[in-house]
Amino acid sequence: MAQDATNEAAASAAAEPPSGTPSHRTVLVAMSALLMGMLLAALDQTIVSTALPTIVSDLGGLDHLSWVVTAYMLASTAATPLWGKLGDQYGRKKLFQTAIVIFLIGSALCGLARNMGELIGFRALQGLGGGGLMVLSMAIVGDIVPPRDRGRYQGLFGAVFGASSVLGPLLGGLFVDNLSWRWVFYVNLPIGVVALAVIATVLHIPVHRTKHVIDYAGTGVIAGVATCLVLVASLGGTTWAWGSPQIIGLAVLGVVLLGVFVAIERKAAEPVLPLRLFHIRTFTLCSVIGFVIGFAMFGGMTYLPTFLQVVHGVTPTMSGVHMLPMVLGLLIASTGSGQVVSRTGHYKVFPIAGTAVVIVGLLLLHTLSESSGTWAMSGVFFVFGFGLGLVMQVLVLVVQNSVGYEDLGVATSGATFFRSIGASFGVAIFGTIFTNELRTELRAALTGKPLPPGFNPGQLQTDPHTISRLPVATRTGVLHAYSVAITDIFLYAVPVTAVAFVLAWFLKEQPLRGSVTAPDVTETLASNPVERSSREEVARALSTLGTREGRRDLYVRITERAGLDLHPASGWLLLRINRYGSAAPQLLAERVSIPNEIVYQATAEVELRGLVRREGLLLVLTDSGQEMARHLVRARTEVLAELLGDWWDPARAADDLHGLLRELSAQLCGDDSDHPERGGSTVAAVKPA
Repeated sequence: MAQDATNEAAASAAAEPPSGTPSHRTVLVAMSALLMGMLLAALDQTIVSTALPTIVSDLGGLDHLSWVVTAYMLASTAATPLWGKLGDQYGRKKLFQTAIVIFLIGSALCGLARNMGELIGFRALQGLGGGGLMVLSMAIVGDIVPPRDRGRYQGLFGAVFGASSVLGPLLGGLFVDNLSWRWVFYVNLPIGVVALAVIATVLHIPVHRTKHVIDYAGTGVIAGVATCLVLVASLGGTTWAWGSPQIIGLAVLGVVLLGVFVAIERKAAEPVLPLRLFHIRTFTLCSVIGFVIGFAMFGGMTYLPTFLQVVHGVTPTMSGVHMLPMVLGLLIASTGSGQVVSRTGHYKVFPIAGTAVVIVGLLLLHTLSESSGTWAMSGVFFVFGFGLGLVMQVLVLVVQNSVGYEDLGVATSGATFFRSIGASFGVAIFGTIFTNELRTELRAALTGKPLPPGFNPGQLQTDPHTISRLPVATRTGVLHAYSVAITDIFLYAVPVTAVAFVLAWFLKEQPLRGSVTAPDVTETLASNPVERSSREEVARALSTLGTREGRRDLYVRITERAGLDLHPASGWLLLRINRYGSAAPQLLAERVSIPNEIVYQATAEVELRGLVRREGLLLVLTDSGQEMARHLVRARTEVLAELLGDWWDPARAADDLHGLLRELSAQLCGDDSDHPERGGSTVAAVKPA
């Protein structure tokens, strides 16, 4: 009895992954905290948009509306590469907790802001923490989740971005309608505190510190260049005249800092944006196109809620509902285009078609007025979002396909960096155009029109809610002025988008490497750059593709490649035993999702061929079984290597990619979810030799 109990315990242990791996429950709890952190940062990009008209009415300063968005985006964009490198160097858990604390302090201060200046400053602080939440939460997944499950868990982050795109405008409107705009920021506090507590108690990350020569100077100077450009765009023609010493000074400072940045990057050991990337035509073209797409997308998303709430008089909540068709179009097109590219390998058509549809969308947005119906606006919003989605997913894939392995990480973050800067620039430019147009249109609308006693016309530019105090005849003209000022924004964006359309034709279509056909939604929808090393990016893609491939014909392919006269399910069993040291067929048949008869017939084959021997209830490999398992693992590695295309060079055995492939091959071999019976073999096909 004691021996049986011992065998049973050993068999139970052999049927499951080693105890050194975190349990599924532990991973889920830790992931929930990471997802909460990611949700905080992702929501804050969208939840504020529907609250902006109310915020500027309460605090004043409609001409500074754009900076509520821009301050957050600039800070998070500039901080992203620093968080990533510091996390590698000093450990990600403490850095992630620090990012949460900074974000929560910024959120609390935003809720307490008494004027627009304070709110803009506190939004920058919040963005500093938000950048850390983005990059560190995705990096920590790689620390706690084995490669074969990484694609599935990272898919959850994509779902968070998609959900935040939908929920953000709605939640922002609900808080404004039922509580106060300040709750747009206060809502972060309870979620963040829970995430902080869970991280502190549950998250245990293996320490693998990597030394970096962090490019502090390059990061600071490029942030300064971006800030100067955005200040010129937002203050020129409004706060200061275009020819004023202040604007000229900012422009000159931006150019000087750009020169300093180039000099720094030439000498930096680990440059934040390697200049050699700009020698690659595809990267340069995609960076410009991405800049334009960020310009159009976030500029539109920032001012459309103002159009809906002020011109059409809808509530903040309903303005969020009205925005859903645009978000829906964006999500459908971005995921759909990524899937089509993955399956066909052809991508050039999407940037061309996408920028063309965006131009159509911008022209349609320009035609909207105070008399436009709900269905007409929904259709226009959907077209605009659909065009954006066609371009966004594909640009990252094109960039990844155009660079060498050593530049994969920085090229990916570089492509999303330019989209982020474009977004900041777009919001600022749209704000300047809106302010100038509104001033002109209001002056024309109020000429000769009656005003209430003591009414100050200047209030109409600082507080849109004062429109309700006007007589009906005057109010109609003012609403039309707001409508024209906002919709003219989109007309000015058409020539810029046309440049992107022309540039898209110059993209050279090259055969896609298999490893870049696994699109990541976080690289598409995140407003700030995605920071991963080349190794991390390849590991993410190959983990996703390896898992997807395992559900099809993996074991047929690797047994054939290994040149073995072995049925696929038997190959799976050998690899499982090789990975875990032993296996118990009875418990495997009960616990894995593979049909019992497949497991038993595979067991019969490997036993009859002398590839395994029994030790009680357990199967362990014989010498010949170990040799066959080595052949299978080598074949599995070669299958993964094929996905790397011209990155893979078998002659460079010491290359970083060789180590990564060996690691992934070991992790992806012999797991339950591979379903070897789906690979073309059937129950009848697995017969003892």
